[in-house]
Amino acid sequence: MKKLFLLLLSVFVLLGLAACGTASSEDENKDSNSSGGETSGTEAGEEKAKLVVGATSVPHAEVLEEAKPLLAEKGVELEIEVYQDYILPNKDLDNGTLDANYFQHIPYLEQQMEEFGYDFVNLGGVHIEPMGIYSKTIGSLDEIKEGTVVIMSRSVADHGRILSLLEREGLIKLKEGVNKVEATVDDIDENKLDLEFDASIDAGLLPQFYEREEDALVAINTNYAIEAGLNPLEDALILEGSESPYVNIVASNAEDENDPALQTLIEVLQSEEIQTFIEETYEGAVVPVH
Repeated sequence: MKKLFLLLLSVFVLLGLAACGTASSEDENKDSNSSGGETSGTEAGEEKAKLVVGATSVPHAEVLEEAKPLLAEKGVELEIEVYQDYILPNKDLDNGTLDANYFQHIPYLEQQMEEFGYDFVNLGGVHIEPMGIYSKTIGSLDEIKEGTVVIMSRSVADHGRILSLLEREGLIKLKEGVNKVEATVDDIDENKLDLEFDASIDAGLLPQFYEREEDALVAINTNYAIEAGLNPLEDALILEGSESPYVNIVASNAEDENDPALQTLIEVLQSEEIQTFIEETYEGAVVPVH
């Protein structure tokens, strides 16, 4: 009788373990299926694409900050890396630190690609920053004296732009037939006031030279001028017009040209909302591309 009891007890224990194993397996399958559903749902509609975009602080990073919520609505999370120079944003785009950058105009992009062999593409234009020529002490063109020094950045891509402004005001004349976008000081044919040119300065330092160099003309990129508290429309002695070909663009690596998140980025930056923001915020010192 005792043996029969032990035998029955063993059977019951085995059946109980089997039932627990089945329940555990079912629970695991249920959890697994549930987890899989959540993952699928996130991938289908909740998980956002992420972009890391490099930009100089003003106005580029400010424009990107305004675009952030609009991008989020379209499923793109934006991280902004702010730079204070024109060299690192392209280096970091090339090495994969950035997905795109937004700080440069087309001639500068083309010059950088030629010099460093970057395989970049222009995804589209966003705005124009009119180049300005400033002076702390010279109040009008008539006050420019013979031998005045014109201080400009070491960026060759901006030299033709600056020289074209001086030519427009009758201060110099460029050689006949020269490509004004690519013009250099060597292309000056007439220089009525014997202006001298210093093209050895980093662009970000130009506002400092404006503050301390008396009786000089200083060509300052609008982003650095605004950052230094200058109003291009009021403070520039000579200011580029909105017809400028120097459109600031978003650049990416060529292999990413058709990336959906990058296409959404340029779509938002060219949207009516962002164009209106640029017009209202910078009041003509930065001109949106329509």
